[in-house]
Amino acid sequence: MDAGKTIVGLIQMTCGEAPAVNLEKAEARIEEAAARGATVVCLQELYRSRYFCQTEENAAFDLAEPVPGATTERLRRVAAARKIVVIAPIFERRAPGVYHNSAVVIDESGKVAGLYRKMHIPDDPGYYEKFYFTPGDLDFIAHPTSRGSLGVLICWDQWFPEAARLTALSGAQILFYPTAIGWTADMDPAMRKRLQSGWETVQRAHAITNGVFVVAVNRVGAEGGIEFWGNSFVADPFGEVLARANSSREETLIVECDLNLIEETRRNWPFLRDRRIDAYSDLTRRFRN
Repeated sequence: MDAGKTIVGLIQMTCGEAPAVNLEKAEARIEEAAARGATVVCLQELYRSRYFCQTEENAAFDLAEPVPGATTERLRRVAAARKIVVIAPIFERRAPGVYHNSAVVIDESGKVAGLYRKMHIPDDPGYYEKFYFTPGDLDFIAHPTSRGSLGVLICWDQWFPEAARLTALSGAQILFYPTAIGWTADMDPAMRKRLQSGWETVQRAHAITNGVFVVAVNRVGAEGGIEFWGNSFVADPFGEVLARANSSREETLIVECDLNLIEETRRNWPFLRDRRIDAYSDLTRRFRN
């Protein structure tokens, strides 16, 4: 394989009640992706369980685990055996009463190369994440690996251009967004189309304005009051969708990303060159009045 090319694997899957079964499935899908040539494999947000944030239940905290822990150790072995990078979201138990929606980056030697804790925490009907997750405190950073410099953000982070920009400025060549987003039963077809279109459009814009690849990995299937819409995709630095998964079933998507396109695209669209960094101080304010 060309040294400038990275083959990403996106694991879009349904999730059942038993964490052990979900982990077994995820591990099998990672193995499948590696066998098909993937060198970086990303799982979806909170893949070990159903999306429990639809309600506020203290018992759900029992799903959390430390980093490192049993799951990360298991995936470390898979990454080392297959010589791949694995991006594994995890419900992190940092300390008693302190939990994060996190993702670990495991390199091809099986070493944990990075940890990201979700920075933007939503609190909407069906997405009561503020009840469970402490906001992240590890900043927006890139994780250097032999497969490229990888940025990891999580779901609600997708809607914030500042998160994508800062992660790209730290050197990320690919932005990965493990995700859990879907429709509710009360949404009519027009609203469903608008919501999904907005979700994809804003991420493609991150690819364009930063000159990077974007990889969005969503879950699929009905859970409680949410029908997760799948449609995991990869966009290149020009914002074009290279591949997209379906909306209703499990799929392992394998996509080649030519990292040389980053330099080529940024030469033609020099947004980073033309930024007015002397004029952006108000971005640290909530609002200007």
